[in-house]
Amino acid sequence: MESAEIESTEGKKLESAGRMPAEAFTEDRPVPLLIEPDLAFIRTIQGLGGETFKKCFQCGTCSATCPISPREDPFPRKEMAWAAWGMRGRLLRDPDIWLCHQCNDCSVRCPRTGRPGDVMAAIRRESIIEYSVPRFLARAVNSPGWAPVLLAIPAVLLGLAVGFRESIGNALGFLPSAGNRIAFAYSSMIPQWLIMIFFGFFTLLAIVALTAGLVRFWKGLKNGGQDGQEPVKGLAASLFSVAVSVLKHEHFSSCEAARPRYVSHMGMMFGFLALTLVTIWVMTARINPLITSDFVYPFNFWNPWRILANLGGLALLGGCLWMVLERLEESDGSGRSTYFDWAFLGVLSLVVVTGFISEMMHYLRLVPHRHVVYFIHLVLVFNLVIYLPYSKFARIFYRTVAMVFAESRGRQWGAAATTEDGVDSQVH
Repeated sequence: MESAEIESTEGKKLESAGRMPAEAFTEDRPVPLLIEPDLAFIRTIQGLGGETFKKCFQCGTCSATCPISPREDPFPRKEMAWAAWGMRGRLLRDPDIWLCHQCNDCSVRCPRTGRPGDVMAAIRRESIIEYSVPRFLARAVNSPGWAPVLLAIPAVLLGLAVGFRESIGNALGFLPSAGNRIAFAYSSMIPQWLIMIFFGFFTLLAIVALTAGLVRFWKGLKNGGQDGQEPVKGLAASLFSVAVSVLKHEHFSSCEAARPRYVSHMGMMFGFLALTLVTIWVMTARINPLITSDFVYPFNFWNPWRILANLGGLALLGGCLWMVLERLEESDGSGRSTYFDWAFLGVLSLVVVTGFISEMMHYLRLVPHRHVVYFIHLVLVFNLVIYLPYSKFARIFYRTVAMVFAESRGRQWGAAATTEDGVDSQVH
């Protein structure tokens, strides 16, 4: 490891950049701060498209131009310095990494083409890997070489479940047939009860793994440099405020360089929420107190739940395609695209496409084609769910946790562009 010494008479600022306690500083003399750069971390960030941090000369344009950066200790200026110094531990405990929405206003206006948005995105990816449980699986999910193996795992597991469905059904007391409550099953080879048991079990495992990672992440945030003050707001109130902010996309909508992405993000979010709601309704049909009559599944084409699912699928697919086209343009506001981005967009798009094809073949009674497409669709859904804690999908949850943490600590993000007298101070 290489090391460098930085001297400063401003104790609090020096403390926020390192790990030294506040009481170690004095106002009458400078105190050296020993930094041990993590060279492997620097190379990783460079490999993920964040190599431009070397161009940064700390002019502060990025922080001044960001419409959502806080007035106190604004990002991403300090993160650019920490990245150049290889301060891996400090960056992975920094909630501001997640307050950034990568709108790339900062990257577009950087006078040195430093692209702070790409640097922040690369650090977020490393943060997910760092806190994931188990960590080796997170590294595999984010490595292109492991893609064939990771796709084969759900295919093999689902294939085994289908092959032994009669034995499993007899052991658990389920009939091997779909029953008279289902008019025409999507696939008689894959009964509904088997899907519920199979996906229910592995979804529970994914939830446990994700929760464990988020707990570690929360502890990391508490051990970071910004936890010097006590919470000023309760967790429940903070979570409610953040939920409203996320649903409205209010911070993302204030960005300029990537304003078109606001529409794609909204389509993806509400489309996914619609599909999730329909899935929960179907999965809980046997115990749902809101269902007072016979539950018939699959739904007919004009069933309100079927209409909601199709509209949600169209919104989700439209958002994905819009985002793919925007990234292919490689404009200044699009940001650097990595395997971390493409793997998530690819799987999510294929889930929706195979879902629509499966639905069409179901209504046309195409056998055995519908069985094959439905199997592929379920494998992709399994891939999306079981690897959720380790893919870009997990970003939704890590960002939410970081936003709740910042909200509870009174972090007034979104205030950097306004001075105390209310005058707009953005750099244009």
